[in-house]
Amino acid sequence: MNSGKSSFYVQSPNVEYTEDCIYSKFNYQTSKVEENADGSLVVKPVDSTYYFRTQRHVPKLGVMMVGWGGNNGSTITASVIANKLGITWNTKNGLKKANYYGSITQSSTVCLGTGTNGDVYVPLKNLLPMVDPNDVIFDGWDISSASIADAMERAEVLDVNLQKQLRPYLEDMHPRPSIYFPDFIAANQVERADNVLTGSHWDQMNAIRSDIKDFRNKHNLDKVIVLWTANTERFSDVRVGLNDTADNLLQSIKRNESEISPSTLFAVASILEECCFLNGSPQNTLVPGVVDLACQKKVFIGGDDFKSGQTKVKSVLVDFLVNAGIKPTSIVSYNHLGNNDGKNLSAPKQFKSKEISKSNVVDDMVASNQILYEKDEKPDHTIVIKYVPYVKDSKRALDEYTSEIFMGGHNTLVIHNTCEDSLLASPIILDLVILSEVCQRISLKTETSAEYESFHSVLSILSYLLKAPAVPPGTPVVNALFKQRACIENIFRACVGLAPQNHMSLEHKRACVPDRNVLLAEYPWLIESDYQNGHQNSIDEHYKKVKAVSNGHFNTSNGIEGSNGITNGRHHVMNGNHLDR
Repeated sequence: MNSGKSSFYVQSPNVEYTEDCIYSKFNYQTSKVEENADGSLVVKPVDSTYYFRTQRHVPKLGVMMVGWGGNNGSTITASVIANKLGITWNTKNGLKKANYYGSITQSSTVCLGTGTNGDVYVPLKNLLPMVDPNDVIFDGWDISSASIADAMERAEVLDVNLQKQLRPYLEDMHPRPSIYFPDFIAANQVERADNVLTGSHWDQMNAIRSDIKDFRNKHNLDKVIVLWTANTERFSDVRVGLNDTADNLLQSIKRNESEISPSTLFAVASILEECCFLNGSPQNTLVPGVVDLACQKKVFIGGDDFKSGQTKVKSVLVDFLVNAGIKPTSIVSYNHLGNNDGKNLSAPKQFKSKEISKSNVVDDMVASNQILYEKDEKPDHTIVIKYVPYVKDSKRALDEYTSEIFMGGHNTLVIHNTCEDSLLASPIILDLVILSEVCQRISLKTETSAEYESFHSVLSILSYLLKAPAVPPGTPVVNALFKQRACIENIFRACVGLAPQNHMSLEHKRACVPDRNVLLAEYPWLIESDYQNGHQNSIDEHYKKVKAVSNGHFNTSNGIEGSNGITNGRHHVMNGNHLDR
C-alpha cells in the first residue's frame, strides 16, 4: 500500500512537509481583459496567492461499480488482480504481462524540472500520494446475476489464456441486485435482467445505501467511490418541481415519479452515504437536484461519459487544426461495435444520449477562433453508431475531417481506428477513481480566507477523462485535451509549490556564449579538425572572439530609443511605467 511518502521533495520556503500534510504557498497568475468603448482591449495581469493543504495518508479504498458484470466492470476487476499478482500469459505474439497502459496516473510522466542531464521526468502518480490500483477493493451491482468470472468470459475482451488463470479469483464474486426501470434502457436488455431490486423508488434507493454500508463495514474501508459503468439511459426530463432542487428531487423519489432514472437514484444514494459518485455514461444523471444535494453534503460528483477513443482523438485533432489557423467545416464520425453497449445503443433514445455527449466536444475550440468562425457558426458534425454483433468489443471508428485551407483550398483527413473498447475504458475508470480520491484530500484557501475549503462538488478536474465534462454552474466547459491534462498536472504541481509548466525555456534562448566545455561537447569535431590542421589553439581563439562580441550591448528597444513602449507594426503602446531592468 502507498505509505504517502514522496519520491521527491521540493526545497522551497513556500513548501512545508509535515507527517500528515503537504502545505504550499502558490502564486496564481491570470489576466483580466476589459473592453473599451472603442472596442480596444485592456489586459491587466492579476496575481493571487493560494494556500494548498494535501493530506498525505492514503486511505483504504473500495469502488462499487453499477454494471459490475458488464464488459468494463469485469475487465477492470480481472485486470487489477492480474497486475497485483504479476500474471503473464502466452499469445501468438509472445509472452505478455499485466500492465496499466492507458492510465495517465500509472503510465504517464510529468516533467519536474531540469537537471544536469536535461529534463527530469517522474510518473504522474508520484506528484502526490495516490492510491495504488492494486490495493483497490471492488464490488457492485448488475441486473445480470452472472458471476464476474462468467461476465469476463461473456465479454470476450481478455485473452483466453489470461482468463483461465483469473477465473479462480473471480468465481466467488457476484453482483448485488440492481435497479432496473425498463423504460430507461433498450428493450433488448430484458433478457439479462434476472438480478433486480423491487419496491418503490425510495425503497430501492435505500437498498443501495444499505449495500454501500455493508461493503464499507465488511472490508473496513476508509472511503467508497461509486461509479456508473452500466448501460446508457435515455435522457430524463428536467422540470421545476421534479428534480431542479435537492428537496424537490428527494420528494419526487418518495412519490415514485417515473422520470427519476436508476442512475440518478444511485447518485442520490451515494451522496447520502457521503460517497463520491462518478457517471461514466452519457445520460443526464447529474440533474440540478443531484448537484444541489452534492453541494449541500459537500460530496464530489463527476461525469459524463468515458472519453476513451474516437472522441479523445477528436479533442486533439480539432484543437490542432483550429490553432493552426485551419477551419474544420465538416466532421463525420462513424462507429460500429458488437458488445452489449452497442446493442443497447441501437435503440433510438439511448443513441440520442450518446450523440449529444459526442457532438459537443469541439464547441469551445471553435468558439476560441473568431477569425475562422463567425458568432454561432459551427462545423457540420454528424455521429453514426451501428450494432454489429460479430466484432464484439473490437470497436471500429472511422472519422472524416474536411477543412478549408489557404486561398479557398480544402483538406480532408480520414482516420480509421480499431480497438478493444473496454481495454481503453478500463484504465479511465482507474484514473477517475484515483484522481477523485486524491482530490478529497486537497483543500485550499486564499489570503482572505479564514479556513481551508475543498474543491467544488462538481469535480471538473476530471474533464480529461470524460466526453461531456460536468462543471460547476456558470463555469466554461473545456474540451481541448491538452488543456484538460495541463489542468490536472498544474493543480498537483501547485500542491507541492511548483510553478505550472510553461515550456518557454528562456534559459536556452538568451543571446549568450556557452561555456567552453559545453561548446566542445557540442562540437567535438572542432578539436579533431584543429589538431589535423596544426591549429591546436584556434578553438580557444574563436571562443575569445565570440565572447568579446557578445559583451557588447544588444538593441532591444523595438526601435524606440529611451521609451517604455512596444511597436507591433500598428500600435505604439505607452503605459508610463519604468521597469527596474
